[in-house]
Amino acid sequence: MKRSIALVLAVSLGGCATEGGSGIAGWENWQSGALIGAGVGAAVGAMAYSRNRTQGALIGAVGGGLAGGAVGAYMDSQRKDLEKNLAKEIQAGQARIDTMPNHVVRVTMTNQTAFETNATAIKPGFETTMNKIADVVVRYGKTSLTVVGHTDNVGANDYNQKLSERRAHAVAQYLAGRRVDPIRLAVSGKGETQPIASNSSDSGRQANRRVEIYVEPVVQG
Repeated sequence: MKRSIALVLAVSLGGCATEGGSGIAGWENWQSGALIGAGVGAAVGAMAYSRNRTQGALIGAVGGGLAGGAVGAYMDSQRKDLEKNLAKEIQAGQARIDTMPNHVVRVTMTNQTAFETNATAIKPGFETTMNKIADVVVRYGKTSLTVVGHTDNVGANDYNQKLSERRAHAVAQYLAGRRVDPIRLAVSGKGETQPIASNSSDSGRQANRRVEIYVEPVVQG
């Protein structure tokens, strides 16, 4: 089985049961906390946004998959375009892009304007950043995207699980509204089960309230 290469966009979106402080904690823990690597859709147990999506349908929808050395070049070019589109956010400290093993690129958004407390609607202040991400993934259409929601540990487990799913779904819907083919999108909620920082501080809880978008190449064969 061929190793697929995942492009990881970790989008930190505000608000769970309470809003935390303004600090950003746990970046040093992202590598161990994030799910990356081959077969991202399977690894995160993605619940399909397009429930009838199959690999064959996905390959057909994107006009054929990538093969061989084209995969690395394709994803590297996409990373560079993300860096260009998000240059303002990176300079302002609102985004961070890391190159990881196996050609994985991780984009961490630190903007806290996406969600109000206990809400799932994306706030207007975050739309510009989301539009920039959508612009790139639309142009690099030979990829699938898995949107994974996370929360901090404030509130009941069941509530946080459902909240994480609703937030992931809201992001997927927004991307679909920005011309990302829905068949490329899948959503999953992880609730409070995968923190990247300690939930004992406001800044840690803030870092844990996030949505990640895993973008991986559609590989032929």
